[in-house]
Amino acid sequence: MADGGAVRRVRRGETGGATGNGSGFWTPGSQILWRYRENAGTGFHIARPVTVVRDDAELLAVWLAPGTECVKPVFADGSAVREEPLESRYTKPRTVGHGRWLGTGVLKLARPGEPWSVWLFWEPGWHFKNWYVNLEQPLARWDGGVDSEDYFLDIAVHPDRRWEWLDEDEFAQAQQDGLMDATKAAAARAAGRSAVEAVRAWRAPFSDGWQHWRPDPAWAVPSLPEDWDRTPAHVSS
Repeated sequence: MADGGAVRRVRRGETGGATGNGSGFWTPGSQILWRYRENAGTGFHIARPVTVVRDDAELLAVWLAPGTECVKPVFADGSAVREEPLESRYTKPRTVGHGRWLGTGVLKLARPGEPWSVWLFWEPGWHFKNWYVNLEQPLARWDGGVDSEDYFLDIAVHPDRRWEWLDEDEFAQAQQDGLMDATKAAAARAAGRSAVEAVRAWRAPFSDGWQHWRPDPAWAVPSLPEDWDRTPAHVSS
């Protein structure tokens, strides 16, 4: 397991993190965890160490650097989830594994209380590819990072402002397999409609020029802490 000192130092307030600057916000350059809980479960199955770009009352922006060690769901036999047919993808026994974030990095943007985050993807050479709206429960903050639960359904937004629904088949299968009840599925659809309204009106963060942002070259790639799955007391949601 990679050394978790960087993330733990933020938790203790030694690098100007959420508890170190008196504001309740992380300072740029702080390293935190972005995690997702298991759907219809109690543990965490996704954990990604990220670097804070901006954190204030309006927006949390973080950078997921290429090569970052992450936790991801895998099947108990070690096979990849994405390679499994959809019909058995959510019923086959799972565990968690470790891997590196491949390809270019991802900039993640989340506004407090909104049931989605917006991810920006680039092709090699910083050619902007698209915005990706990840529908999810509003982020719950704690001193070492943020937690959420994924809604399966997503939206792609292209540079010409065209948009399209993604993963509707996974969304339907998750409901069929009992990972989402009717109430949560309705909340996911409502979140998607709200996100589409923001796209059509071209509101923040789509209109804010984040596609031109670049990470500080001095930032180190964050390490995955040994206690990445700890269960802290949430201070806000």
